[in-house]
Amino acid sequence: MKGRAGGERGKTMRHLVLCKDESACVEGLGRPEVIPLHEEAQEPRPARGMRRAGWLLVACGLTLLPWLYVLASGLPATATAAHWPVVWVGLDALEALGLIATGLLAARGDRRHALAAAATATLLVVDAWFDTTTAAPGGDFATALAMALGAELPLAALCGRLALRALGRHA
Repeated sequence: MKGRAGGERGKTMRHLVLCKDESACVEGLGRPEVIPLHEEAQEPRPARGMRRAGWLLVACGLTLLPWLYVLASGLPATATAAHWPVVWVGLDALEALGLIATGLLAARGDRRHALAAAATATLLVVDAWFDTTTAAPGGDFATALAMALGAELPLAALCGRLALRALGRHA
């Protein structure tokens, strides 16, 4: 892109030009005020500790990949859980707290609603996954599927959208 002022190639900036009098802008009288509407922000490089933590998490995730094979080939087809009701009540209680916290923070205009929304969306997807994959065939599976498609996944999508919109606005 030849001809850009200041040697800024490839960067775009839109300006809003304000004039005190419309005729002054048209006739060139008076100097318009230029207000930048959009500037490309330079992403700051993360601190060394943050980069190290990021690479550590990537390494841990990659290490889990072979473990998935071990689990898939070694776990029994059925299992009995001693605290089965506690598991499901606890998960649904966390979902309820997440939905309430997300709703209250969003209603107040608090930016932290994005964190609660992201965590709640994750819990809802996990609940839908485990409900449908652990349900007995027949009526139990139909109920789990109806709950997943009618409540858990739509709420997860709403929470995910709230979190992503807040991230996009404040990035």
